[in-house]
Amino acid sequence: MNSMVQPPEAGITVVNAHLNFPKVHLIAPKASGYIHIAAEIDPIRPFGLGPESRRKREARALALQLAKELEKDESVVRASVFVARLLPPGAHHPEGVHKPAFDLVVLIETADLAGAQALQGTPLYAELIAGLRARSDYLHVARARNGRRIGSVDFSRDGVFLFNYFHAEEPRKLIPIWEYTAGWFEDRTALDNSVLLVPEAGQGSEYGLINHCRWDHWHDIVPDLALRPTFKSYVLDNFAANGVSPMPILYGLA
Repeated sequence: MNSMVQPPEAGITVVNAHLNFPKVHLIAPKASGYIHIAAEIDPIRPFGLGPESRRKREARALALQLAKELEKDESVVRASVFVARLLPPGAHHPEGVHKPAFDLVVLIETADLAGAQALQGTPLYAELIAGLRARSDYLHVARARNGRRIGSVDFSRDGVFLFNYFHAEEPRKLIPIWEYTAGWFEDRTALDNSVLLVPEAGQGSEYGLINHCRWDHWHDIVPDLALRPTFKSYVLDNFAANGVSPMPILYGLA
């Protein structure tokens, strides 16, 4: 039977506390603002196997073109485009919440939140949203801040990029339980980067947190998710005990 304790300082329920992985090492969050734009166009096939539709090819080309244009704005730090490669183990989709199947993502980082909000009022941004909306079955857009950070994500080269979409029955538990379980990823997968995106209120996001991070290779993360028993007993069971649903998707750079 799972052992259970209730740390009052965190407000979360902890199961299997005897496993006792190290606490995650965090650095100061970035002051940046973020705009996360996620489109559902084609089914996510393992490792990108299978042909892309014409809509997907057009959407990818448009996103790459307009991302370069957006980076010319003085408030934009970078605009990166990702394509989905794999739906990894560990997802739980709560009833009544959109099941993410985002196969194309644009992540825009600005100097601050004010810059992100201002960018959303520009014609170039409007062109990006209209173009992706016209070519997708579902589009999710959220302006966000950085709530927690293990380290900055390296966008200079391809790798295995995670966007993990979290929903919680009690949103106040999201950050504490993410912090508690993030130590497992640092310890077991040598994760040294992660930028936790917290959508701003009023954005209409169904996800209270979006975790974004990167590994160099598929073998750095996929075997751990599939084969390590503690992924379930330490990570997934603690999410479940707190009514938190992770919905991860793994990506590569477009």
